[in-house]
Amino acid sequence: MSTAFQDAYPDDVAHCYGCGTQNPAGHQLKSHWDGEETVARFTPRPEHTAMPGYVYGGLIASLVDCHGTGSAAAAGHRAQGREMGSEPALRYVTASLHVDYLAPTPMGVELTLRGVIEEVTERKVVVAETVHAGETLVAKGKVVAVLMPAGMARG
Repeated sequence: MSTAFQDAYPDDVAHCYGCGTQNPAGHQLKSHWDGEETVARFTPRPEHTAMPGYVYGGLIASLVDCHGTGSAAAAGHRAQGREMGSEPALRYVTASLHVDYLAPTPMGVELTLRGVIEEVTERKVVVAETVHAGETLVAKGKVVAVLMPAGMARG
């Protein structure tokens, strides 16, 4: 399998709780290309419980968010004909996050996030996403990601 998008982030911009390699307490989400879509998988842990047997909705939102910005970085590089990890690195932040919860998300089931790139411009990428728990569609989301403002990286 190819290198995860998040593993290609430079260390000075890899501290995100959801996907940063420099944040050992975070989710460590890993996103990859799957043809023209992006995919990530995550298994919720006991601390992600909303009520016994079900996942906290904020976890779903954070996974959609981080899969979306990672997908945006990959799409931005792809639109420029470059590989992730090449310089200059493209790092995106969330301008808008929308999540619709469609079904309760059970604990103990691997979640699969899939992203479809809807729009790529010079500074913005829009990603539509789905979240499945096994075969059940539990959430849909949309992330509008913009290039990280200059000076935001502090190392």
